[in-house]
Amino acid sequence: MLHEYYVTVTSKLVPGLPVADARSDVRDLSRWQPVALDEPLIEIAWGVQDAHHLSFWDSLVVAAGRQTGCEHLLTEHLQDGQDLGGTVVVNPFLHELDQVLS
Repeated sequence: MLHEYYVTVTSKLVPGLPVADARSDVRDLSRWQPVALDEPLIEIAWGVQDAHHLSFWDSLVVAAGRQTGCEHLLTEHLQDGQDLGGTVVVNPFLHELDQVLS
């Protein structure tokens, strides 16, 4: 959702970032190859939402993880240890790094 970042930091924040800085940020973040929000991702998210009773926004995060083969979702927002159809929630504040990676 780099477009949301760009709009927010250039037009909604006071003071906002200069356009050149915001564009540089988007270019840098694009190197992470973010998942595109498209119809297949939305369909996956709806399935996650229905199966696990998550908010649509949380379901989109899980769906994006699934699409990229993510086995662990690092977040303090969802229930630690919850298995969301093959993607397991890990609260990074409750575990040592070596526990998360094993």
